[in-house]
Amino acid sequence: MQNDPQHAVTPFALFPTAPPTPAVRIVVADDNPVVRAGLTALLSGREDITVVAEAADGREAYEAASRHRPDVILLDVRMPGVDGISALPYLVPIAPVLMLTYSGEPETVREALRGGADGYLVHGEFTTDQLVTAVRDTVRGRTHLTPTAASALMQQLRDANAHVKNHPTHELSPTSGKALSQLQPSMGQSSSDRSRFQLSAREAEIMNLIASGMTNQQIAAACFISEKTVKNHINRIFAKLHSTSRAEAAAKWLGTAPSSGRGVG
Repeated sequence: MQNDPQHAVTPFALFPTAPPTPAVRIVVADDNPVVRAGLTALLSGREDITVVAEAADGREAYEAASRHRPDVILLDVRMPGVDGISALPYLVPIAPVLMLTYSGEPETVREALRGGADGYLVHGEFTTDQLVTAVRDTVRGRTHLTPTAASALMQQLRDANAHVKNHPTHELSPTSGKALSQLQPSMGQSSSDRSRFQLSAREAEIMNLIASGMTNQQIAAACFISEKTVKNHINRIFAKLHSTSRAEAAAKWLGTAPSSGRGVG
């Protein structure tokens, strides 16, 4: 039988090539022209990343972001004129902001994260490939913190937890009308809670981070462990708290679960 040319099938016609993924578009904001040029050359060398604009301060960053509508903004902290922290509230509504700076002071890190930064990288603490990964992940909503930034965040969480322990939300008074047993659920996560749930010190630390709303990736960065290790800890925590979800575990840990009380239930 001869092939019918009218019904001939073009090779690969049944498996059309997927359209190329659009490149991640970046605005680089840094007052140092050498740093800007280096970042632009480094990132533009990747097939899936392109630098659409550079800026020397926060005002230029805002103007460039407003004009180009990038996927990610790389932002330095210390710049003349409008600095990075001051520009954050104006940039965050436009695109995810990844801080990329030499400034690793804990309060600066915390201020940037409170201001809406999606990640914080300190120069000298990451490789080229890690920077590229952080840029790609920022588009996907994943947070990256280098060790200095993770330490600052971790210390803030420890300070907050210590404050809860030292200054309970409810204080006993003759007119409170509540027994001590009724007040305990609101007093934070003490060492007695940890032993009651039979959590190790590390598991209690991770449970606090879960209750604060952090993702596995953020917990891994804050604790300097792998995401696989975080998952292993969480599996053990869920078993000890008899929980099947983060929300259920957090409710039991914080004492807000309707039927769990403070113990295992």
